[in-house]
Amino acid sequence: MSLENWSEDIVIAHLSDEPSLSEDLVQLVSRFDAEDERDVVLDLGDVHYLNSTNISQLLKLRKRCGTSGRRMKLCKVNDSVWGVILVTGLDKHFDFAEDVSLALASLQMGI
Repeated sequence: MSLENWSEDIVIAHLSDEPSLSEDLVQLVSRFDAEDERDVVLDLGDVHYLNSTNISQLLKLRKRCGTSGRRMKLCKVNDSVWGVILVTGLDKHFDFAEDVSLALASLQMGI
């Protein structure tokens, strides 16, 4: 995972497939358990599969962000990952953007 500090209010996490995806999501949850108060953009462009552990970690991260007023956007979701998101009903629980630029713009505009 590479983290990009886009601004003092937003961090971008560029994620990739397993075996690193599970570890990266655990790190993000820990980071947002601490004192990081920025919104987060998750770039899923290099993720081609989600397992139940990944889904659990995404939900934990969403909860951590939501309880402290931070926002999270998922972007660049490919078709296979989108299928898992639709089947599990997670499309109703996450905010999505087509790409990183649109995710950043929507966070800055408060959308």
